[in-house]
Amino acid sequence: MKVTLDNPAGAPQPLSPYYSQVARVEQADGGALLFVSGQIAEGATLAEQSRGVFETLDALLKAHGGTLADIVNIRTYLTDIGKLQEYGAVRREFLTGTPPTSMTFEVPKLFRPEAQIEVEVVAVVGQAARPAA
Repeated sequence: MKVTLDNPAGAPQPLSPYYSQVARVEQADGGALLFVSGQIAEGATLAEQSRGVFETLDALLKAHGGTLADIVNIRTYLTDIGKLQEYGAVRREFLTGTPPTSMTFEVPKLFRPEAQIEVEVVAVVGQAARPAA
């Protein structure tokens, strides 16, 4: 098994140089398991921040040959669980197929004071993502 940690070229770069955005675990069949670190985005509303998060996730997955459809697990942290429906509406715009497994947590605050949401995902790309024949 080969593990690579990176901040893919061409994708939005992290807000801090002290972490990698993606851990890529190569599989024997040519596929890979991607662990994408928590992503936040700018915006005045939760919907704007959610949209920015999904756009960043899309770019990070594309840099590794994947798409949002390859997400198998999503973990969401919200500072106000009362706004879950606002987040959910944006999430459904981006995740249009079978929903991935997921967990949502309410937290008192996030890394940046203005952040209302942080999302991390696990995705399977390449050969491992294809169903067995």
